[in-house]
Amino acid sequence: MNLLRRHPVAIALVVLLLLTAIHPLPALVDAVTGSAPGDADLDRPMLYVIFAPLSDTLDAVTFFSLARAVWAVVVWVLLLAAWGAIRASSDSLSWRRIVASALLGPLALVALVVAALLLPRPVPRLVSDGPGTVIDYHAHTNASHDGRPGWTLAKLAQWHERQGFQATYVTDHNVIYDGSLPVPEGTSISLLPGVEWSVYRQHVVAIGRVEALPRDSFGESTARMIRMFAVIERQGGLSIASLPEYWRYHEEELSAFVLGGVDGFEIVNCAPKALGFPSDLRRQVVALAASHDLVVVGASDNHGWGQVTCVWNVSHPGAQGFHTNRVFARPLALVQGDWQAWTAPVTQPWFMLRSLTWAERASWLTWVVIILLYRALPRREGQAAGLGILARSLGRRSRETPTPVPNQTPT
Repeated sequence: MNLLRRHPVAIALVVLLLLTAIHPLPALVDAVTGSAPGDADLDRPMLYVIFAPLSDTLDAVTFFSLARAVWAVVVWVLLLAAWGAIRASSDSLSWRRIVASALLGPLALVALVVAALLLPRPVPRLVSDGPGTVIDYHAHTNASHDGRPGWTLAKLAQWHERQGFQATYVTDHNVIYDGSLPVPEGTSISLLPGVEWSVYRQHVVAIGRVEALPRDSFGESTARMIRMFAVIERQGGLSIASLPEYWRYHEEELSAFVLGGVDGFEIVNCAPKALGFPSDLRRQVVALAASHDLVVVGASDNHGWGQVTCVWNVSHPGAQGFHTNRVFARPLALVQGDWQAWTAPVTQPWFMLRSLTWAERASWLTWVVIILLYRALPRREGQAAGLGILARSLGRRSRETPTPVPNQTPT
């Protein structure tokens, strides 16, 4: 009871780690069927597992939908600030020290978000036993207006390679990548031609060797916009309706997309604005695509921010239409659209802990025990910091060593 009273956070974390192990989430799910695939898994590097508390937390921060991210940041900032201020005031510190203590938690949260966006680190890699090419259908370089500065083709290729991709379409905003640029030295994946057209309330990913077109001709109405699908087809490319636009603005008009000649739909997109795509609408789009033999894909929509993807595709050679592609996604990303945004401060950590593998869970427990030992085992006053029992042992040994007595010559 004394341990629980003095270290409630550590004890609560241990309980949560054990509780979430009862009904864990799979590492991957098939976004079409909702079940765990038997022929694909995530390979986590050793350093990723060793530092699992940091690795998993950074992944969880990356896989926030925009609305849930806003709620989580606001609530956590207020709670951390209040906690710091209360602790400082209980120690009768000056008001400056209280303010500094209140700011410490929010600043740590900001640092965590920056680390999730920019910090290079080990990331999971898709491994698949089945046939097919691991591919990304939608990714950007700094040629896009919202691409990260310095995010070159080489860096985009390296980002994909580390996560198990064998190919990616380069689909910058309204800037065609035709594959004519030299492949960056050392690149082992294929960089495929494509573009993302911005038209009336919709982004259309055109893959293949397409040509420039007058985007103004496809503005002002949905009826004019969907004509783009036929133009892309005549150019020899494939058109894919991107998220979140068709969900936000055309949910009731998807049958018009099909009649207009769209070749497929994104059903998972890792951008924060698209992660809130609800699962019931995903099922409707999958059913629509299946009934018209259209392809469904996942998209990292990478712009250079963040180190991990939430989705992979395995494209099957020789297959066409709906059976062309399989979409594998991380459950933590898929649940974003099924929970109210205001629940994010609690549900995001809960789903993160449910997503842990046994190796990651063991790493979490190990770190909790190490920190608990450091904090719980007492040290004598004036004793140097260290793992409590070790510091006490070393200190006791030094005090118990007898002082040498000079040899005395008998008289």
